[in-house]
Amino acid sequence: MKKLGSSSKVTKKAIFVKLQIMRLGEKTYKKKQEANRMFAAIGDFTLFFWQTLKEAFSLDFEFNEFLRQCFQIGYKTVPLISVTGMIMGAVLTIQSRPVLADFGAVSLLPGMVAASIIREMGPVITALICAGKIGSGIGAELGSMKVSEQIDAMEVSSTHPIRFLVVTRVLAATLMIPVLVMYADALGILGSWAAINIKGSVSFVLFFHQAFRVIDFMDFFPAVIKTFFFGAAIGLVGCYKGYTAAQGTESVGKAANSAVVIASLLVIIIDLIAVQITDMLL
Repeated sequence: MKKLGSSSKVTKKAIFVKLQIMRLGEKTYKKKQEANRMFAAIGDFTLFFWQTLKEAFSLDFEFNEFLRQCFQIGYKTVPLISVTGMIMGAVLTIQSRPVLADFGAVSLLPGMVAASIIREMGPVITALICAGKIGSGIGAELGSMKVSEQIDAMEVSSTHPIRFLVVTRVLAATLMIPVLVMYADALGILGSWAAINIKGSVSFVLFFHQAFRVIDFMDFFPAVIKTFFFGAAIGLVGCYKGYTAAQGTESVGKAANSAVVIASLLVIIIDLIAVQITDMLL
């Protein structure tokens, strides 16, 4: 009986070990598959970026479509950016005023708000708003065209889809987002002036004199340069996710959702790199 009991324990232990090894093997296989998919996606995106860059310098540039996309991306986003810019400046002023008042430095508030908006808050917040609106719009639009086989029909009819659909949208986003950022910066400073006059009385001329007294060219230049990279990242990610969407209507929503998430993450990463480079150079 003792031998039978000990042999059954050994058998159970061996089965348990085998099950653990099988589970470990399954987990390892799944991780390997995920890693393969990730590297494949990176390779596909790199190839997509190279094709877009090559077609951007093509002689047959779709200028009319480019202007239409500038209108869609730029002008159609102005109302949202207007509200965002005004609220951004007003909130920053309202939150900062009590702290500066404790130190008797309320006169420094316009310069602090202007520097914060121009250097960091204006570009990043505006880019994140654009990633949500523009990135999702491009991803959903191209995704629906992919699902309905319109992109395949363009290839059959000798219309280059990368040149017509992708290049125009990426260039439009690259050029329009810096314009929207500067517009949001101006409205943010204007909103700060309005917020200051809620509990005080500061003239328009005095406020802007105090605001731009601490701002120089090297505050403005790096902030504008990185917005071009924000726009390119948002346009590229939105186009890639929509252009490579799978078949089925469900993939359109997934393309729009993933475009927003990845574009927002890229905006934060690009901003971190830009801040480090600016800190080393200045």
